[in-house]
Amino acid sequence: MENEKFEQLVVRAIESLPEEFRERMDNVDVVVADAPTLKQLSKMERKRGETLLGLYEGVPLTERTHGYGFIVPDIITIFQRPIEEMCKNDTEIIAEVQKVVRHEIAHHFGISDDRLHELGQY
Repeated sequence: MENEKFEQLVVRAIESLPEEFRERMDNVDVVVADAPTLKQLSKMERKRGETLLGLYEGVPLTERTHGYGFIVPDIITIFQRPIEEMCKNDTEIIAEVQKVVRHEIAHHFGISDDRLHELGQY
């Protein structure tokens, strides 16, 4: 899939969020990268063979204090190649992008992987 088309899928995934969530996406940049860097991979606890599809790097809303300010934006990175490699067609890519974007945004709101798993969103 062309990079521009993939980026549009990410934009649409964000736009499809309820307004009350979009409004609270304060100081967050969402970007697309081809694949995770070695530095990004080293930050993650992954099981053998597990692929990194997205990554939230920042301070979740639940951990921000009154002194939070003048901080570089949090970054949510969606990794195009790993998503494309696990999907069979464009329909699956669209669904996976939606899922990964919601998952990483959940981290911005302070929701852990364990809690997402409990909610059936992992």
